[in-house]
Amino acid sequence: MSNHEAPAPAESRKISVLLKVYGVYCLITAAAVLVLLALIAIPLVQYGADLYRERHDVTLTMTLVAVQLVTMFLASVGYVAFGVLVLKNRRRHVAQIAYALLGVGIVNLILEIMLNGFGDNLIYDGVRLVVLLVISVTVDPTLISERQLQRKLRDMETEEEAEAGTLGRAKGDRGFIELDFFNLFWVFVVCCVLGLIIETVYHMVVVDPGVYQDRAGMLYGPFSPIYGFGAVLMTVALNRFYRANPVVIFLVSAVIGGLFEAAVSWFMQVGFGAVAWDYSGSTIFGLFPDPIAALFGGRTSTLFMCMWGALGFVWIKVCLPWLLKLINLIPWQARYSFTALCAVLMLVNGVMTLQSLECWYQRESGLPPSSPVEEFYAEHYDDAYMAHRFQSMRITPEDAARG
Repeated sequence: MSNHEAPAPAESRKISVLLKVYGVYCLITAAAVLVLLALIAIPLVQYGADLYRERHDVTLTMTLVAVQLVTMFLASVGYVAFGVLVLKNRRRHVAQIAYALLGVGIVNLILEIMLNGFGDNLIYDGVRLVVLLVISVTVDPTLISERQLQRKLRDMETEEEAEAGTLGRAKGDRGFIELDFFNLFWVFVVCCVLGLIIETVYHMVVVDPGVYQDRAGMLYGPFSPIYGFGAVLMTVALNRFYRANPVVIFLVSAVIGGLFEAAVSWFMQVGFGAVAWDYSGSTIFGLFPDPIAALFGGRTSTLFMCMWGALGFVWIKVCLPWLLKLINLIPWQARYSFTALCAVLMLVNGVMTLQSLECWYQRESGLPPSSPVEEFYAEHYDDAYMAHRFQSMRITPEDAARG
């Protein structure tokens, strides 16, 4: 028998006593939080229902508190599972749930900053995040090695496809483009920009000749997200139709685009009392009222559904192949890291846009700021700023479902 025995697999090695003590602490405290949340859940739900029925204003602060309670619940369930897995010596699962808890913890930390600002209130959450980070890295080194190997294999496959010119193309009969996060994200971004350009030019040429109006739909950048989301929907819906009859492509695109435009208009008006477009009173060639506009209350129209249909046809036949070549100009070595960074920035932009609109709505409703996040938006994105940024939008609280 050799004097040098092979090291035991990571999963079979015992978890340290210190980590087990921490696991027991997490288990007990998380269980206590779950009990507390269960005791207050019924009154909270009843209060929320009464609030909605009485048509009181639901502020950003109240919404964020509700989201924070949900993250607390998710974190508590996760920490209970974490504690149990630690006691059972399941290193692999402990590492995996530690990664998940890191994500939930970061969201909760951001919510805490929004609601209570910077201060001693962040110390506890910050320490827990550091502990989770250390645990996720050290408890199962084999998991990191496996992920590194998977990434190398993925990079090798990506390099081969890039050299063959097939990067991003769907394999087999799954359509034209691979419907992965990378492709769909860049479809969204590029079409946000292209849609904004088209809408701005259309407004200057047709709606109000010679007059420029900023048609941007996000707080930062030249983005109109309705076109980005619309393009993603079109791509997913038409991906398998790129060889279909042009009439089929046109009709599918018109229906999807029109319904999507109407849904976004409804959401903005009900949620924020915001009206960004209204096709009420539209006619067909000036001869008779537009039945589509009348049916949807001006949220979409026959003209714009036809435009969506034409755009869908041009999109799947011309633009999508061109776009695939464009996004493949991103060096494959930086393909995922660069996309991840841009996705985070776009997500922050989207969240800040929704929050700034909510705070604008509150100010128009005569509600003063009630938390650090609302004070932040009142100071940096006041009514004048918002009106200048969203020139095509008006806030009318009396039209919102919240009263």
